[in-house]
Amino acid sequence: MIEVYIDGASAGNPGPSGAGIFIKGNGQVERYSIPLGTMSNHEAEYYSLIKALEICIKQGYRTVSFRTDSQLVDRAIEKEYVKNKTYAPLLEKALSLSNQLDLFFMKWIPSSQNNVADELARKAIQLNTPKE
Repeated sequence: MIEVYIDGASAGNPGPSGAGIFIKGNGQVERYSIPLGTMSNHEAEYYSLIKALEICIKQGYRTVSFRTDSQLVDRAIEKEYVKNKTYAPLLEKALSLSNQLDLFFMKWIPSSQNNVADELARKAIQLNTPKE
């Protein structure tokens, strides 16, 4: 089984944002720092999930276990529902992608267990292109 640790971060709310994705399994590790432009922290959390799902599908991973320290994203995936309709299209996209996998699990973990993804997300913020 592939383990995927995700985190989204923003410098400001909204502000420059990034996704951190740490994937381990099959004796390998992959690290991704993806700049996301300007958005809220919650949006960055959803986009980190979406980007990680896209990577898993592209890599041909069929059985994945995701870890996030975002209770908002974890609950939305579990219930397949969001209170704030702003996030509805993001949840819909994530669910659609997750349905392309044979097995998909999501587990909430404390921030202290998500250090690598957090570090990658913070690095991604720095990769955003500054506006002229």
